[in-house]
Amino acid sequence: MPATHFIERIQARILDIATIRPHKLSFGAISQQSPVIVQLWLSNGASGFGEAATIGGPSWNEESPESILHAINEHLAPALLGTDGTRAGQALALMDTRCRGNAFAKSAVEMALIDALARTLGVPAWQLLGGKRHESLPLAWTLASGDVQRDLEEAHLRLEQKRHRIFKMKIGARAPEADLAHVSQIARGLEGHATLTVDVNQAWDGNTARRFLPRMIDAGVTLIEQPVAKWNVEALKTLTTALGDRASIMADETVCTPQDAMRLAREQACHVFSLKVAKHGGLLRTRAVAEIAEAADIGWYGGTMLETSLGSAASAHVFSTLGTQHHGCELFGPQLLVDDIVTERMPIVDFELQLPDGPGLGIEIDPERLERFDRARQGLNATHVDLGRRTLTV
Repeated sequence: MPATHFIERIQARILDIATIRPHKLSFGAISQQSPVIVQLWLSNGASGFGEAATIGGPSWNEESPESILHAINEHLAPALLGTDGTRAGQALALMDTRCRGNAFAKSAVEMALIDALARTLGVPAWQLLGGKRHESLPLAWTLASGDVQRDLEEAHLRLEQKRHRIFKMKIGARAPEADLAHVSQIARGLEGHATLTVDVNQAWDGNTARRFLPRMIDAGVTLIEQPVAKWNVEALKTLTTALGDRASIMADETVCTPQDAMRLAREQACHVFSLKVAKHGGLLRTRAVAEIAEAADIGWYGGTMLETSLGSAASAHVFSTLGTQHHGCELFGPQLLVDDIVTERMPIVDFELQLPDGPGLGIEIDPERLERFDRARQGLNATHVDLGRRTLTV
């Protein structure tokens, strides 16, 4: 391979894809996902794809599909065009100098670059990320309809299909007593067949969490995700200490950067990190956060932002390179969407997601589906037409 392949072109677009059912969280419900899809071309003709998806637009964090698109078009792409495409770490550092924050936008561009570079080399992306340590990962499913009977029917169907036996419940939108009753009914319905996690999505204060989490553990919950606000590390630490080995506390919104990971490790403020490529700012920084977890004897969980199979495959590649102290993953985003943008999804066999081995991210984008869901082509946001089509010949 020649020493240098320049980044020649970057295109970004917003897609709008409906979900198969409303997905309810503590801060609202979503019935549509709007991922930003990036395609990046190198001067050798190779191209790669990346994705940044948010849950509920800016309801989850500061970035929205529209702000991600703007950051890529106006700041990140102009900074990278004409630079060496064989140096992903250097590209990430350059994006940092041109644009503060915007982790989701940077992650999509970095993902596309690594995909293009791996395809140039004819190797799977995991080879550029440290090498694979897992062939598959236990795959969780989120029960978020808000209805006990519907949730139980959904769970038992997925158990019968041998797709999932780890279930996560989104709570926090209702009164804690109502959430406890809901979780308890689901736990009784799944007892002996599956493990149960709850995700409070920052909805409770420390006192509420201290009152209700022990009762949820008594009902059968084994893993508790982000029970308090992301800034409330003291409450997170108190809960981690108080619960001991009865159940595990998992940080999500609290752990975004490697610096966040260091603070949580020093404070011994959680048992598990929820890893999400977008919130960490890319595949390389996901590994950096995971390495801190491993050094601090903190477990990891492969989280999702409800990506299509594109972003899910990228996450699977980096998760495949991590250590053995894990709690599975929840890369079920493609199953929650009415359609996908790839020709073939990653298979699920005996409750485990099978990790891709093909060149690059190991999946192939379907151009027709990409065009069909393009927001600009649907006429929903005509001002974004062609804003991502920037070309530089070198």
